[in-house]
Amino acid sequence: MATFIPLISSGTAGPLGVLHLPRLWLKASLEAKGKLDSRYPGAGQGYDQMTISALGLSRDAVLAYIKASSPTYPQFEAWVKAQPGVKLDAATVAAHNASVLGYNHDDETRQGILKNNGLPDDATAVKDAVRLNDLDSWQEFHEAELK
Repeated sequence: MATFIPLISSGTAGPLGVLHLPRLWLKASLEAKGKLDSRYPGAGQGYDQMTISALGLSRDAVLAYIKASSPTYPQFEAWVKAQPGVKLDAATVAAHNASVLGYNHDDETRQGILKNNGLPDDATAVKDAVRLNDLDSWQEFHEAELK
């Protein structure tokens, strides 16, 4: 069975406007079907948990719903909106999105991703985790599927 590298960026938002939520849905959906590349967690402790926590969701409930229902992305967002205590007000979403965009990897992680992509770690280097993660996923996709 083929496995997939998730190529939806953490910098992508769906109709609810929540950054990373589409990527979380994709990774958890692929994992539920046994189709997620082993280098990726279905729901890790970084952006995945940040998103779940910011919205006031239960990690177990998110993963159980995705596993049991195999929802489309709009169905997943509808489920999120229907959860008791969910926080989707403009201030919460804006604060979460700022956290996603403002997060930077540690030096070792940044340097490794840049090196794997043949990019210098200088004053012009990408610093934010969203773009570094994109570079990392694109590189891994290229290695696995296009080389």
